[in-house]
Amino acid sequence: MTPTDETGQAAQQSSASGTTPPVRPPVGGAGANGRMPRWLPRAMVLALALVAVFQLGSWAFHQLTGLLINILIAFFLALAIEPAVSWMASRGMRRGLAAFVVFIGVMVVSAGFVTLLGSVLADQIIKLIEGFPAYLDSVINWINTHFKTDLKRVDIQEGLLRSDWLRNYVQNSATGVLDVSAQVIGGLFQLLTIALFSFYFAADGPRLRRTICSVLPPARQAEVLRAWEIAVNKTGGYIYSRGLMALISGVAHFALLQALDVPYAPVLAVWVGLVSQFIPTIGTYLAGALPMLIAFTVDPWYALWVLIFVVIYQQFENYVLQPKLTSKTVDIHPAVAFGSVIAGTALLGPVGALVAIPAIATLQAFLGAYVRRYDVTDDPRVHGHHRRGEGAGLLTRAKGLWARRPGAERPGGGGSGEHSS
Repeated sequence: MTPTDETGQAAQQSSASGTTPPVRPPVGGAGANGRMPRWLPRAMVLALALVAVFQLGSWAFHQLTGLLINILIAFFLALAIEPAVSWMASRGMRRGLAAFVVFIGVMVVSAGFVTLLGSVLADQIIKLIEGFPAYLDSVINWINTHFKTDLKRVDIQEGLLRSDWLRNYVQNSATGVLDVSAQVIGGLFQLLTIALFSFYFAADGPRLRRTICSVLPPARQAEVLRAWEIAVNKTGGYIYSRGLMALISGVAHFALLQALDVPYAPVLAVWVGLVSQFIPTIGTYLAGALPMLIAFTVDPWYALWVLIFVVIYQQFENYVLQPKLTSKTVDIHPAVAFGSVIAGTALLGPVGALVAIPAIATLQAFLGAYVRRYDVTDDPRVHGHHRRGEGAGLLTRAKGLWARRPGAERPGGGGSGEHSS
């Protein structure tokens, strides 16, 4: 009972003096202040769930990157053939049948071109292999004549056959055959995937648009349909302009190759036209390499003529032909087009290079339809000129400095007064 009395007396003394005794914390962390907040477990679970969802989404995106790129290619191909499919459908043909006819035509033309080009390459490789001893003899004779050596083709062949480099090369080539076969099979599967998605996008284009618009309010639906129409027009215009330039390029190079009597001139002309127009930036060099190689087998001077013609025609196409053909279809500044190709290549590789120009053209047209523009004032500075009186030109300043040099004669009799400009 004594501790209780002492506690009571201490309480009475503290109340009498007007101060409140300090409250001791409960033993063992009990009480309202020692409990965990109720929202903290839920916040921790939510944070962990968000991290898990982000990791899962990142993993799924990396796994599906190839499929997403194939879908993007298929979408742009569907936009490219949309005008032809819509034209056939407006003439009474079922849309699925129209898309099938267009796809069959594209596949037949592509397969025929690849077959002809493969036969040309195979024939030229066989001719190079058959004529390799003669080429080697001519090179050896030139070396022996100019460098006073005594090389023989038999010694060179035996040295190559006994070398470790050739043995390692054959072993690596044997292993590389399996890799090339796997890549070919993967490429065929990728082409099949792209063709299938392109066919669905082209055949079910109206249904796809209705599905997208069904989840949007009416105002947004009009914007989506307008953007879709702009994308179709720009992509179709891009394909049309490139196809026309490929035709002109093919005809011009065919005339040159036929005049030089280079074999397989029609196939080479088609190769130059398609590759130079549909492979951005480096397509011209890839296209001109094959005709130069085949022309070299006929006459080395013919290869030089082909090179000169390719360079001259490329300048004509860049500065005369392309601006006229693309002014109404894909009106993009050359610097913007080049930058978009580089950006697309950095993001998606060759696929990005192919779809960069129509994508930028679509974006530019869409922004041009919604961005408000104003009339530019008639100011000389807009055209890069200075106003009169704002500042003297370089020649005028030089004349003024020359007139102010010590000992220079002043106009009007050479007085000592300073001449005012």
